[in-house]
Amino acid sequence: MSYLDGLGVYRPGDSLLHRAPVGPKLLGLVVASIALVVVRGPASAVAFLLGGLALAAIARIPLLRVLRALRSLLLLALAVAALQWWSSGLARAVESLLDLLTLGLLGLTLSHTTAVTDMLDAFVRWITPLRRLGVDPERVALTVGLAIQSLPATLTLALETRDAARARGLRTPRAYLTPFVIRVVARAHETGDALHARGIGDD
Repeated sequence: MSYLDGLGVYRPGDSLLHRAPVGPKLLGLVVASIALVVVRGPASAVAFLLGGLALAAIARIPLLRVLRALRSLLLLALAVAALQWWSSGLARAVESLLDLLTLGLLGLTLSHTTAVTDMLDAFVRWITPLRRLGVDPERVALTVGLAIQSLPATLTLALETRDAARARGLRTPRAYLTPFVIRVVARAHETGDALHARGIGDD
């Protein structure tokens, strides 16, 4: 099983969300994220989570892929929930846990139904008016694209390094944190060299 199976990667399809324009989908994600912060309470968090599951169903995301995505987020969500339980009580902890899972579902749905190139093309169109202020839309889009692509790649490196350490019988965090950092830095250098070879970033 690929480590990226649980992450948001575009899958071509003909669902309603696949056919929807990029702009409304991105705007919907922004509005939903704001609503998760503004609307408080476990009941609303449950409602938002059900809405996220409904959108995933409309996008025809396989159930196994949804479960993998939620599993990938669960550790972080539980850590945040534990902190909220200690500082603000059980109700706030449950709300934080569900809100993070909902955000993960929304992000998965967007990336499942929208190609990264389409999102970047839309982003370039939106910021093109800023060219008169000295902003290079293509370079900004390249930066955003590299950031998006680096997230699953970095997670893959982390999991591969952890598994390699465990295969050698090493279980301490230090045993895989050091090689992980080295691999991430090496990949960053490789990316920088590739961009430099193409004349990007010379000016």
